[in-house]
Amino acid sequence: MERIRSPFAFLVLGATMLLAGAIAGFFYAYSVSVMRGLDAATPQQAIGAMQGINATIRNAWFAPAFFGTPILAVASGVLLFWLKQRGAAVAMLVAALVYVLGAFIPTFIVNVPMNDVLAMSAIPVDLAEAQALWSQYSIRWTGWNHLRTLSSFASLLLIGLALLLSTRAAQPLRVEHDRPHPKTG
Repeated sequence: MERIRSPFAFLVLGATMLLAGAIAGFFYAYSVSVMRGLDAATPQQAIGAMQGINATIRNAWFAPAFFGTPILAVASGVLLFWLKQRGAAVAMLVAALVYVLGAFIPTFIVNVPMNDVLAMSAIPVDLAEAQALWSQYSIRWTGWNHLRTLSSFASLLLIGLALLLSTRAAQPLRVEHDRPHPKTG
């Protein structure tokens, strides 16, 4: 096993890491600032803002990171196996699995359906109604987003490990024999 010298392989692995970092940062920003900022606003403002965000999030800037991360991680894993970088390949494929299970699937089974329900909701004029709607949405949505954030960062770490493993030349296993040292006889 040799270290990878292929510019194509470095490009694919680098792009995988870049996309994974972008989506991890995206989810992180929601967990530590966006949702906290919306929670600090009036519930009517928060609902309206989140409806606006959800209406525009599906765009050409978001899609490559969200959809491209698992696709490139699997492609990188296959490429690494083909290049006989088994440890790096396994790390990359586990990264894809962690992302799919912890970020990709929860997005479609929890966060997007919640966004769709919120999008169809009229913003209540009554403060108590608005607070109830926003609280119910925000607490659950943010909790699931924390999972997406942690899973995305775990995936990013595994991708970094795969990249590190792929750039290291294999070290032959050295077995010490019970031979006398040449100078001591």
